[in-house]
Amino acid sequence: MKISLIKLPVFLFSALLLFGCQGVPVSQVESSAADEGMSEERLNRIDSMLTEAIDNDQIPGAVALVARNGRIVYLKAFGMADNEAVRNMRTDDIFRIASQTKAITSTAVMMLWEEGKFSLDDPISRYIPEFVHPMVFKSLNEADSSFTATPTTRPITIRNLITHTSGIGYGMIDDDNFRKIYQKAGIIDAFTTRDVTIEDNIKKLARLPLHHEPGAAFTYSEGLDVLGYLIEIVSGMPLDQFFKERIFDPLGMEDTYFYLPEDKTNRLVPVETLTDGSWVKYQALPTYDTNYPVKGAKRFFSGGGGLSSTAMDYATFLQMYLNKGELNGVRLLSRTTIQAIMSNQVGDLLGDSGAGYGLAFGLVGEKLSATGGQESTGTFYWGGYFNTQYFADPVEQTIGILMKQTQDTPTDETGSKFQVLVGQAIAD
Repeated sequence: MKISLIKLPVFLFSALLLFGCQGVPVSQVESSAADEGMSEERLNRIDSMLTEAIDNDQIPGAVALVARNGRIVYLKAFGMADNEAVRNMRTDDIFRIASQTKAITSTAVMMLWEEGKFSLDDPISRYIPEFVHPMVFKSLNEADSSFTATPTTRPITIRNLITHTSGIGYGMIDDDNFRKIYQKAGIIDAFTTRDVTIEDNIKKLARLPLHHEPGAAFTYSEGLDVLGYLIEIVSGMPLDQFFKERIFDPLGMEDTYFYLPEDKTNRLVPVETLTDGSWVKYQALPTYDTNYPVKGAKRFFSGGGGLSSTAMDYATFLQMYLNKGELNGVRLLSRTTIQAIMSNQVGDLLGDSGAGYGLAFGLVGEKLSATGGQESTGTFYWGGYFNTQYFADPVEQTIGILMKQTQDTPTDETGSKFQVLVGQAIAD
């Protein structure tokens, strides 16, 4: 199936860009909502929800995309992309997708697994020897952030890393102990403008303690950064090159990068936060610099959080999964591999909520689906640190993507509301 759009006439397209306002799309869809079994009237409830959120200063702007049966049925831009520059949001704007990178890294891992390069249950130390003696955290010396730890009874496997069961931490979003330990070691948690490589970073990370025994619990982690380095080792290619040649170019994802080319930087949406009633650019912190996609050494390729992309590009990626590994005649993964990726790999480690985690995505279980607003059982989903969200429902063949670029917005409920509004628009 094809993710595609019909272009507007040039004069109308230019007029929309010049006079664009909240809720006005810059492209029209190839299929009407009705053609794909969705209600246009009900989809337009998304307009009202996002416009209200902007009016109430919950978010400065957003791009929303809905696809069904491989066709875009809703693609609109709302509000402001850059309040300082007084620039309206556009549907082709580029966003830092942060942890949405993880599913792409996982895809690359599974492509190499299909080629017989490794087993998912291989110890990672077979490929990155620095992980040969993992340790579990025991205590922290507050005076100098040194730590004590005990040896693990089992190795960290590739499967542990891809399913967040390795025990590795996540410095800047972790508890106080691990934040201090990672900061002292100089760990880059997701992105940087500094002259660092993922090899440098991962070899330091390997010397740090784990939260728990590998496989014993689900702890959101930098495991996908470790796997980004594994991809480089096994493929013999830098991670950005592997992604471009093996995933982005074959799928036609023309706007997805670790670092943006100069001619696309004007489409990058700045990260904003609400200060004294006004939306202003979020200031860089010592732990990370939000200028990373356009400035700096541009050598650090975070498999866990470094990419920037558009709503359309990410919909293309998700459609490949709904198509069981193929898009427009290009097959990245087999149907049987997709089945494994979409199977819960973590048992009941996420509790009895009905949520699961596969080999690339969070998964909606039957119990969670029955609560409402989570789409069908088997729906896969995730989001990103700078307030982006997505889901794809293999039963209803729907994709929902909501792109924003904010920090510290505690009143923003647009993500959960958006998912409900997509589901309620199914009319067949």
